[in-house]
Amino acid sequence: MTIRVLVVDDQAIVRDGLVTVLSLMPDLEVVGEAADGAAAVAAVDRDLPDVVLMDLRMPVVDGPTATAQITAAHPQVAVLVLTTYADDESIVTALRAGARGYLTKDAGRAEIATAIRAVASGQSTFDATVGARLVAQLAGGAVPAPEAPVGLRTRFPDLTPRESDVLERIAEGRSNPEIAAELFLTVPTVKSYVNQVFTKLGVRTRAEAVALVLRS
Repeated sequence: MTIRVLVVDDQAIVRDGLVTVLSLMPDLEVVGEAADGAAAVAAVDRDLPDVVLMDLRMPVVDGPTATAQITAAHPQVAVLVLTTYADDESIVTALRAGARGYLTKDAGRAEIATAIRAVASGQSTFDATVGARLVAQLAGGAVPAPEAPVGLRTRFPDLTPRESDVLERIAEGRSNPEIAAELFLTVPTVKSYVNQVFTKLGVRTRAEAVALVLRS
């Protein structure tokens, strides 16, 4: 299966580099590029890519605004942020807007390609820098195993300890098989826990769950 990708960045040299790198991947097809958020929204309407690789700070319409418009009009399109910024406000704003993943521009081409494949399959993904900030937000320090962080249990009292364990790992970008391996559960059991967490939190996607955790 070929994944269709739209590249969005206001710097031409960055767009050109990304297009060149992604075009070398046999399962990825770059179907367009855009220099600002307004052009990105129009390109998605026209080309319907599977994944939008989205910068955050751009002229005309910024990345979070474009992300919100794209995900509202085309919920099947996954937005993967690729930006210089890894501060809490930027991360939370992007996830609230509907982004499924968040990478900084320190990411290598293999990491970017892997992240594109992950969000195209419905997963959330974060690079090491962003993941570390998410873990810090979740745990507020060291996390005693096997219990979930006290902060999570306090902020989401409706969740059971096991559901809190699952939510913590969702926020760290773990896939269901990875969560299953870490918690010594079966994948179907993890899927059941994920669905229970989403229902209790009132969210539909992993990115929405992470955004809720970060703003709580």
